[in-house]
Amino acid sequence: MKKSILAINPGSTSTKLSLYENKQEVATQTIRHTAEELAQFKGIIEQKEFRKKVIIDFMAQEGFKAEHLEAVVGRGGLLKPIPGGTYLVEKEMLHDLTEEKYNTHASNLGAILAHEIAELAGVDAYIVDPVVVDEMIDLARVSGLKGIERRSVVHALNQKAVARKVLEEKNRRYENSNVIVAHLGGGSSIAAHEKGKMIDVVNGLDGEGPFTPERTGGLPLYDFARMILNEQLDLDEIKKRLAGNGGIKSYLNEIDLRRVIERIDNGEEEARLYLEAMTYQVAKAIGEMATVLKGKVDYIILTGGAAYGEFVVKHIEERVSWIAPVEVMAGEMEMDALHEGVIRVLEEKEEAKHY
Repeated sequence: MKKSILAINPGSTSTKLSLYENKQEVATQTIRHTAEELAQFKGIIEQKEFRKKVIIDFMAQEGFKAEHLEAVVGRGGLLKPIPGGTYLVEKEMLHDLTEEKYNTHASNLGAILAHEIAELAGVDAYIVDPVVVDEMIDLARVSGLKGIERRSVVHALNQKAVARKVLEEKNRRYENSNVIVAHLGGGSSIAAHEKGKMIDVVNGLDGEGPFTPERTGGLPLYDFARMILNEQLDLDEIKKRLAGNGGIKSYLNEIDLRRVIERIDNGEEEARLYLEAMTYQVAKAIGEMATVLKGKVDYIILTGGAAYGEFVVKHIEERVSWIAPVEVMAGEMEMDALHEGVIRVLEEKEEAKHY
């Protein structure tokens, strides 16, 4: 009887694969792709056959064949805004991803590759909680300037997965609880989860909220507009200034927080100031989400790579622990989250959604 699930997570220079059998991970591998390998393709979608062969080789190496699979799940890509959940990969979704209707990103290959492998196995393909998950209330969409609307771009897959995990450990259900999740990494996102829905988010991609190791977060707009005019920045240069060359990097020429903490340990006060300022802004954003939930917060959860840093956690916790207990789940659990999303559907705890 088929009991295996394959999870596929394409990144810009890697393909991460995990095989699960009877709910246990039995094999996982992150396959790195060189610049030379990828240079032969004009774009992301053209990499499909190359990455498909990588997946089939991985399965063969682990002694698995397509017919062993019960389902295949891929990381969700840039699609139209949709509610959270587990979605069947179907024709319209594949069309939008293949045509790159909502922009290009390596994650667009997740559903496409899952579909290709699932066809070989004669099973269904799925995606779970893509970055475009949008469950925001109408009030949260108003930006303050007509013609510009706030949007939900958030680490939805990991945010919802860690929320479920923490609440399960506390004998609570995600759908009956209120939590604030802060995913802290090179880019950060913070969301207010009310009874299973992210009703408001701090969208770090668009320049909201706290600065990060490489993003500016929200800026004084008048001063930034003047900088754009004075330095005659074009749109690409503006994007790089906001995401890639901002944040800690702009102050310390460093994005690796481990090295920043080493500098602090060596007595560098400038490094301490800027890292503590980052945690200060994260704490403020968490407080903002607490008001969205009207103070009814069961837990605050810190996740992402930056949550490994004791300095980061300590300085956030001391400012927000009065709101609710703080739980730390450092790193990310995206592969497990993909697998668990499919399990919920296969066990009929949740219905698969249609795009």
